[in-house]
Amino acid sequence: MRKTLLTVSVFAAGMTTLGVELSASRLLGNVFGTSNIVWANIIGLILVYLTAGYFLGGRWADRSPRHETFYRLLAWAAFTAGLIPAASRPVLRQAVAAVEDLNAAVMLGSFLTVLLLFSLPVTLLGCVSPFAIRLAIQDTAHAGRVSGRLYAISTVGSILGTFLPVLWLIPAIGTVLTFLVFSLTLLSLALVGLIVHDRRKGLLYLWMPVVLVTVTWLTGRGPIKSATGQIYEGESAYNYIQVIEREGTRYLLLNEGQGIHSVYRPDGVGPTFGTWDYFLAAPFLNDPPVELSSVRRLGVVGLAAGTIPKLFTNVFGPIPIDGWEIDPQIVAVGQNYFEMNEENLNAIVSDGRWGLAHSPHRYSVVSVDAYRLPYIPWHLTTREFFQEALDHLTEDGVVAINVGRTPGDRRIVDAMAATMASVFPAVHVVDVPATFNTIIYGTAQVTRIESLVANRDHLAGGGAPALLLDVLARTYENRQPLPSSPLVFTDDRAPIETLTNSVALSFLLTGDMDILR
Repeated sequence: MRKTLLTVSVFAAGMTTLGVELSASRLLGNVFGTSNIVWANIIGLILVYLTAGYFLGGRWADRSPRHETFYRLLAWAAFTAGLIPAASRPVLRQAVAAVEDLNAAVMLGSFLTVLLLFSLPVTLLGCVSPFAIRLAIQDTAHAGRVSGRLYAISTVGSILGTFLPVLWLIPAIGTVLTFLVFSLTLLSLALVGLIVHDRRKGLLYLWMPVVLVTVTWLTGRGPIKSATGQIYEGESAYNYIQVIEREGTRYLLLNEGQGIHSVYRPDGVGPTFGTWDYFLAAPFLNDPPVELSSVRRLGVVGLAAGTIPKLFTNVFGPIPIDGWEIDPQIVAVGQNYFEMNEENLNAIVSDGRWGLAHSPHRYSVVSVDAYRLPYIPWHLTTREFFQEALDHLTEDGVVAINVGRTPGDRRIVDAMAATMASVFPAVHVVDVPATFNTIIYGTAQVTRIESLVANRDHLAGGGAPALLLDVLARTYENRQPLPSSPLVFTDDRAPIETLTNSVALSFLLTGDMDILR
């Protein structure tokens, strides 16, 4: 039994190590986002802690090669891991305000403080495998076989710990309780091991699960964030999701909450004065006269809660709309809180590129608005993707994509425009005022930006919606010259994340926030 218990403990420790790492990404991602910078810091520091644990665990095992010591180590590793959400909560509350204000110093300090909370439990978890190997080796002639078997068992546990939080636990019970589940599982094995080897000492550790459950209950009952007007929050396999309602308007926020992904006014559809409006202008880049009836089908890559389909339905009538959204919980939130129930909308839970590539339809407009701020998924930025989009356009179709920038750094816009220009006959660039956004249009025909003016004049005499006329005027007024860039993104090489990191870090350190005020 003792040998089996040791083996199961190694398995559970491997599972808990990866479970804690994946849960850490969500704990931090809710506030700091899910950029590759966040991931790199989590993975890097976790590896540092594990390295320290492997070194210390081997020395510790040689000095005290006793099962009682091993299970006490396991108990403290489990206990400290379970305390991470409670210990980090005050720091994360402070960080929420810092992220909203883009206070780089407080953001960085909070981020590193939370990561430091992982140092003790992960280091202790790193001690487990070398300690277990020391206890399991009875004959040095079989040392290789024993160590290989235990490392394999630990790795199998790590595989389970990788998938459990992402695919099941976090969407089902949330991040805080996910930490508790992993912690109590490992702690249960530690207590059993202690009781088997030293019943009296084992009973002395029974306070640990009581304290963990109590602390989790006391600190984990409130909302993850307490934003003004918050009417919904939830965690999916992909995102932390918020719905905020202020002055009669609802907003969809994801993860760190810096970007607004959808807006909705229950009292009716009107201009959003945000990026969504500018997608309406896409068909009217074609030579005049362009009639409303010429827009026959819309494809939306990055459906979110359905702002773009609402605008198009309001202006062009109930045209067929295919919207791809990778997160099914966002689709449910859109239906429940944003009235995303239009009969002409086909909401498809799928990756946008895969969905568009496998669509049997051709589209008058394909809109791409699929940020995980501040990042566009790299596979939606490449020449090959835009070729697939062009292949799914009608003869007069247009692709429009939302791209980020800062007031003094347009490198992402320049590279995206150059990439689209390598595919489309014509490309047009329009900045969205008072935002960090630019809309880039790629047209299936050779087009001129001046067509917006001529088409607006034509539509004004035919009773077109005032919303559309206003959008066409704003789009033309905010036009930008077509930039040049030597960088063209391809499926083989698309350093969009590296470029975005550089732009974002430069802005955080030197940026001027007056544009948003």
